Amino acid sequence: MDLFAPDTALTPIPLRDGELGWLAQLPLPWPNEVVLARLIAETAWREETVVVYGKRHLQPRLSAWHGDKAYRYSGLSLAPLPFTPLLDTIRLAAENATGRPYNSVLLNYYRDGRDSMGMHSDDEPELGPAPAIASVSFGATRTFSLRHKATKETLKLPLTDGSLLFMGGAMQANWMHGINKTARPVGARVNLTFRNIE
Repeated sequence: MDLFAPDTALTPIPLRDGELGWLAQLPLPWPNEVVLARLIAETAWREETVVVYGKRHLQPRLSAWHGDKAYRYSGLSLAPLPFTPLLDTIRLAAENATGRPYNSVLLNYYRDGRDSMGMHSDDEPELGPAPAIASVSFGATRTFSLRHKATKETLKLPLTDGSLLFMGGAMQANWMHGINKTARPVGARVNLTFRNIE
């Protein structure tokens, strides 16, 4: 696949102290709605408990971890499930689009607007000093919020159906990101964040 073809090239998003890239539609052999339905039906979803500021909370979403290695965050240790053929196809497409290798993926299932992701950075040691993360979304559009740790500068991006957002460089060291709850009616969304565990 030609990484620099107009329909598959990442569009850089200007960002202080980090790297962001955007692709409106990740090229896949199936329509987005088919991928979404299969991800919801074929994934062994779990409702995990995490530790935030010393307190245990149920995550307001469902999740699953697939790949080669275990992963720890917020007091949670995730044993990997193997890549399924569907996940492997999406992973290869993400690798082609970003030019980076990925050996693991965290899936998050936002069932409606009440499901969310608190502000955080993906800066665990096993991700390395400059993590490369490909975030692929299927289903309802949700707003991705970013906040600079030092300047408090903010940026909001709509993550649309079939899109890929690449995060790299020093972004995790300097920025936090999350998905807020919303009172407006929204449908289901599945997000996959591909990463490389060292």
